[in-house]
Amino acid sequence: MKLDVSVLGTFYRMAREGAGLAAGRLTHMTGVETRVGVTKLNFMRGREIRREFADSTQNVGVRVKLTGAIEGYSVVVFDRENALRIVDTLLDEADSDEFDGMARSATTEVGHIMNSGFIDGWADVLEAVIDVSTPEFVEGASAEPFFGDIDETPAEDDLALLFQSQIETVGTEIGFSHYLFPKRESMARLLERLRTSEGIDYDKLDGFDRMAERGAEEVAETATTLTGIDTSVEIRRLNFVSLEAIPEQIAEEMLVGVAFEFDGLPSGYLLFLFDEESAYEIADAMLPTAVDEDGFGEMRTSAITELGNIMASGFLDGWANVLDTTIDHSPPEFIHDIGAAAVDPVIIQLGESQDFAFVFDTVVMADGKEFDCEVYAIPDEDDLERALNDLDVDRIEDAPTTAEFQELDNV
Repeated sequence: MKLDVSVLGTFYRMAREGAGLAAGRLTHMTGVETRVGVTKLNFMRGREIRREFADSTQNVGVRVKLTGAIEGYSVVVFDRENALRIVDTLLDEADSDEFDGMARSATTEVGHIMNSGFIDGWADVLEAVIDVSTPEFVEGASAEPFFGDIDETPAEDDLALLFQSQIETVGTEIGFSHYLFPKRESMARLLERLRTSEGIDYDKLDGFDRMAERGAEEVAETATTLTGIDTSVEIRRLNFVSLEAIPEQIAEEMLVGVAFEFDGLPSGYLLFLFDEESAYEIADAMLPTAVDEDGFGEMRTSAITELGNIMASGFLDGWANVLDTTIDHSPPEFIHDIGAAAVDPVIIQLGESQDFAFVFDTVVMADGKEFDCEVYAIPDEDDLERALNDLDVDRIEDAPTTAEFQELDNV
């Protein structure tokens, strides 16, 4: 099974078009203005799908079986409180905390209309027919009731392509997530039909994800050595998103970051973003003595810049070793800005040559605390396709990832 960037772009447009139709139908039903939130194509392992449902939150959902141009299952999932808000709006009742027969019926109707909106959007883009089964109401506090009996749900270590969209209401907190679990054979037929280039073998993309995981291990070891704080970095998923959607995902708060441009095969941009409080803690932990300066003066800036420099080397040297190429990166550029402004320069430069990007979602843990740190590793899409076509997946576990670097002199 092969895919390419043009196919993923078509899939993204399908998801976006479907989300727009679903949002419009939700507005029509409830009278509440809605908008499409972030739309992503996720490459996720089965364990991460299940992890999303592991916080014991009660969820309700509606799922339908698909046949025709896409075969598989489409599932809309609400957290229970959001579903109750929708029910209250539809039935014009006082707040309720129970799902009686009428509430289940109303939720099922909403979920079915949402599923149909997504699916109609996909069918419009594909210019094909997709049939939908009778909707099924599902509830529970784990992934099992929603996906456990669906054969297309990936195993713990398998990488699956999932569509995930969110619709948000304006002025109130009603939202939901949407998942598509396509059959592999159905997806392979679509890929063959839509692909415009030689494409990338799917197992090569799986290898790219594992390659990133190895780079993350090196980053964690480096950060632990530098700060003295036991640190782990975990890659949770590989996202394919529109460049214009990336700023939408950035929290509107003061951020501290380090950005790099890298050159070789592949080329692209690498960006580490911390919330300001986390950056203070990490910088102070790196410095041998207490800092007598307010905010990010010269010493804290140098400390965070050094950490970013070595983290970048951990990622990129690991990639180069696995891909058997050379990847060089620019001197680090320190960033201290609010929200989307922190990523705008990178997005503007990338936007001159491409519309989409692969972005890794990461979680950084230090002494048991989850830091607000995001790693954006955004390779040039054409370079990435060439590099992955040459990737020997057997090298991933054997190639060294240890970074070589020069320390910055002013720390």
